[in-house]
Amino acid sequence: MLRKIYYMISIICIVNFLSANEDVYANPQNPPPSFEEKYTQIGYKSVEESVKEFESFFKEDVNLPKITPSISFTHKYGRFYEDKKYDTNDFLEIQFVNKESSENNYKIDIRPLENKLTFKGKSNQEEYTLQNGTKAIYFEDQLFNFLVFEKNNLQYMLGINKKVSNKVTPDNLVQIANSIE
Repeated sequence: MLRKIYYMISIICIVNFLSANEDVYANPQNPPPSFEEKYTQIGYKSVEESVKEFESFFKEDVNLPKITPSISFTHKYGRFYEDKKYDTNDFLEIQFVNKESSENNYKIDIRPLENKLTFKGKSNQEEYTLQNGTKAIYFEDQLFNFLVFEKNNLQYMLGINKKVSNKVTPDNLVQIANSIE
């Protein structure tokens, strides 16, 4: 008897669930943000504006690479991050992205030397020498492969998405680093 009651309750719940099918319509007044809006919502703006903010904050000129990786990008954004809590992690981030190909992602992080990051514990590091004699280290991380070096009182981190690391090699990153004056 108890078993029949549970069976009937189950049937009623299933029928109730299936009959509660309602149509839901998106509100045309609130369309999802565009590709560009997603970046601006999280603080990205033009590269030029972000570089000016960084330069003004640190009273330091920033020289960007004259060349980029030989993969296609549709957009580039910049963001100056000011660490107001600890005042030790201020940096400039520049992103080159492709709207149609998410793996085409290249980034440049720039920090003053007093806030530089160290990578001594990273495994599989390779050392490269830039044209001016500066040493650079190359290592693979979870999502990006990085070339890190110091120039003009700044630490530069050039990062390329691992999915395109067969197209953008460490030697390509060294060439990009050498294009900074």
